[in-house]
Amino acid sequence: MHIREATEAEHDEIGRVTADAYRGLVKDESYLARIADVGERATRTQILVAVDDDGRILGSLTLELAKRVNPDDDELEAHLAHIRMLGVAPDAQGRGIGKALMVDAERRARAAGKTEMTLHTTEWMRAAQALYDGLGYERMPDEVFPDGFVLLGYRKELGAVSED
Repeated sequence: MHIREATEAEHDEIGRVTADAYRGLVKDESYLARIADVGERATRTQILVAVDDDGRILGSLTLELAKRVNPDDDELEAHLAHIRMLGVAPDAQGRGIGKALMVDAERRARAAGKTEMTLHTTEWMRAAQALYDGLGYERMPDEVFPDGFVLLGYRKELGAVSED
């Protein structure tokens, strides 16, 4: 398995795989269509993809380095990077793919001069919470929407760019 930036030709398959990873885990099923629309956000963000040796897409992650998934949101502060929509194909979960995507996103953020990574998850995404805890992320204030929906906040200070 290796991690790289996605190609435009892969956007539809990445969208399908990511939506499959979130199916049953999101409060609003209409969010799955937004998750699946990789091409729409790829113009503003980096889409990282995990592929096996045969080219099968195993998972993906959206990395916000300056512009956001939502074009109307404010740009990120200069020191911040933000992770969105990390998803691994259901039949490939538990193999370290999510961790590999996260580590690569951190490396790319450091290379872009970012010193802090943030992300959000939901309370029922327990495997994601364990992954973030294991990678040294700390809790930060949650984002609470008017309808009471809560996104759990996580952050991590990023070290210097590695020389290896």
